Amino acid sequence: MSRSTSWAAIAALVLLASADPARVARGQAIGPGFELERSGRYADAASVYFTTIRSDPTNIPALLGLERTLFVLSRMSELLPLVQTARARQPDSPALRSLELRVYAALNEPDSLEAITRRWAASAPQSDAPYREWGLALADRRMWDEARRAFLTGRQTLGGDGTLAIELAELEQRTGNWEASATEWGRAVTRSSDVEPNAASQLADAPAPMHDRVARALTAPGTSARARRLGAEVLLTWGRPNEAWAAMEPTLAPTDSETPAALRRFADLAGALTTPEGHRVRGLALARWADMAPRGGSSGARARAEAVRELLDGGDKVAARRVLETHSDSNGVAQAALIQLLIADGQLDLAEERLSAMSTAITADDRAALRLALATARIARGELDRATAALGDDSSVAATAQRGWIALYRGNLKGAMEAFRIAGPYATDRAAATDRTAMMALLQRVQGESSAELGAALLTLARGDSVAAITALRRAAAKLPEQGGRLEVLLLAGQVAAQKGGDQEPTAIALFDEIVRAGGEGAAPPAAELEWARMLVRDGRSAEAIPHLEHLILTYPNSAFVPEARRVLERAKGAIPKS
Repeated sequence: MSRSTSWAAIAALVLLASADPARVARGQAIGPGFELERSGRYADAASVYFTTIRSDPTNIPALLGLERTLFVLSRMSELLPLVQTARARQPDSPALRSLELRVYAALNEPDSLEAITRRWAASAPQSDAPYREWGLALADRRMWDEARRAFLTGRQTLGGDGTLAIELAELEQRTGNWEASATEWGRAVTRSSDVEPNAASQLADAPAPMHDRVARALTAPGTSARARRLGAEVLLTWGRPNEAWAAMEPTLAPTDSETPAALRRFADLAGALTTPEGHRVRGLALARWADMAPRGGSSGARARAEAVRELLDGGDKVAARRVLETHSDSNGVAQAALIQLLIADGQLDLAEERLSAMSTAITADDRAALRLALATARIARGELDRATAALGDDSSVAATAQRGWIALYRGNLKGAMEAFRIAGPYATDRAAATDRTAMMALLQRVQGESSAELGAALLTLARGDSVAAITALRRAAAKLPEQGGRLEVLLLAGQVAAQKGGDQEPTAIALFDEIVRAGGEGAAPPAAELEWARMLVRDGRSAEAIPHLEHLILTYPNSAFVPEARRVLERAKGAIPKS
């Protein structure tokens, strides 16, 4: 019986409230039975429990032990008279009433089960416990329709749309009816906000084909603010931030006492998303939360500044500017956000002036972050000297890594490698660290300490001019030995061309073909063949991709690219119709 077989629950029953000596004695009396039960000796355990009941007919731990063991032994009929005797002695015991219901359910006597439920309900007309235990006893027997009727009978009898909503939500989920489960969870949170974390956790497990139905059940017109907020949280969990904010925003006006906490929770959950849409909705939520923060405090100003950063990361400069324009804060936090907005707008000179003027008003961390952002923006313009100047005397790992890129773009390959090594593989975020590691792998293959052509080509790529970068990379590769960096640089050019697609695909194929034909040591040949095959599969030319993948696997069996090649090969073969 699913509700009675948790060993943690059993142990808790054995250790009942040690402050009561009588309860301790009862627990000690069934200790041997409990150990026998744990070892799978159910008949012997039942004998211990029977012996205890003969001397103490109302010993609930022993009766529960018999419920577990006799169920396994298919001897539940022996338990019924013992429960009835105990009930006669303690007619108001909720534990014994619940046990009696479960026994009748196990004996498949639904009429008797309903009759004793109604007697219990008559003695406690304001309690939903009789109907809850009735329904749960049936659900434990997987009698779903009967359990649903029991819960709905309790709701109809007691009134209240949210009565037994949690039980119905869990029942519908167990039967795979996710839409109905979502509706009931909406009723449950409307009745009590305390259940929202559990509701969100349960609904997050809904299968993907049911996501839209679950979302509609929680956010349809007429649903409560709490239900809509639950829907917003679930949508965030599924990685759908724009829909989540569309569900959340209407619940913010008029503001109630729960709104600030709900907004903060929404913002925290959105923080787990790394997409531009995730950053944007987090910024929107933080901005609204900042408006509700106590005036004069620093929490609102900091949240507003963070909102601006998130909005900029989400590509919404209009909303970021609106947040700043509607608040005339002159403190350092607001000024730091304003400078960040100026950088995003491309007003680098003005941003630089304001940053210089704010010598003491902003924190050292904010100053370092703004310097780094300004340097990045200068690099995007090709202004390497001004990028270096923007970093100033910052010696952080992030600034060191940025100086490595500046050295690289100047053609100083040795200086770039030294800076990247000092920064380490974990500085800044994961994407930046991955880019840095990949570049170090390329530079390790280049024999020379400098290459103005390679630096200029990489700078062109960093500035976003892919087509010109492909040409420049090919030109730089031509000046390097075949096994001294040429293939790696050509691989990068081919990857850029493949990503660009369209009229650049023939260029990508030509580059991959050149690398594969050259062969030799290094990761470039197998990497090029894998990229080539991926591009063919993406274009619907799986039959052409298969020979490349098989060649890669046979020619480079120890390559780190082989596992991925095998996965692509399986997909490619699966995409070809069988004759």
